[in-house]
Amino acid sequence: MKKDKGITLIELLVTIAILSILAVALGFGFVGWQGKYKVESQTKDLYDDLMDARVRAMQRNRAHFVTLVATQYTIQEDIAPWPDGDGALTAADNVRPAGYTDPIPLLQNDLNPVYPITWSDAADTQIDFTPRGLSNDNKTICIFTGVDPDYDCVVISATRINMGKIPDQGSACNNANCDAK
Repeated sequence: MKKDKGITLIELLVTIAILSILAVALGFGFVGWQGKYKVESQTKDLYDDLMDARVRAMQRNRAHFVTLVATQYTIQEDIAPWPDGDGALTAADNVRPAGYTDPIPLLQNDLNPVYPITWSDAADTQIDFTPRGLSNDNKTICIFTGVDPDYDCVVISATRINMGKIPDQGSACNNANCDAK
C-alpha cells in the first residue's frame, strides 16, 4: 500500500475558508477595539492635562485656565500683571514678560475630530483653577461615540477631577450621567 504525502484540493479550500473567516472576524474586532482605545486615550490625556494644570496652579501659586472647544483645548497660566496675576484670562496673558520662559499657551492639544468633546455647560467654555488648585466650575466633559470605552467622561468639581463612564450614550452630558470612578 502506497502512502500519499500531500493534501487534497478540498482540504486546501477548507483551510483557506476557515482562515478567511477568522481574519474577517478579527478585523472587525480590531476596528472596534481601536475605536475604544482612541476614546479612552483621549479621555485619559484630557484628564492628565487637567490634573497637570491644577497641580501647576498650586506649585506656581497662579491661576490657570483651560479653554475648551470641540476639537481643541488650551491650558494657559495667568501671568499678567507680572508677577502677581489678576485671576482672569486677559489679552495681556498672551504676552511673555521678561524672565518668563514657559511657552504661551502652556499647552494646546488638538483632539481627534472623529470623537469631539462636549461639556455640561456649552455657554461657558473655560475652566479656571485658582492658585490653590481649586476649580470655580462644576463641569462634565464627555465624548459621545458609537463605541463602548471604559472611560469617556471627566467630572470636574471644586476639589476633584475624576474620569468615568457614560452608561447611556443618548443621555445628556452632566455629573449625574457620568459614573465617575
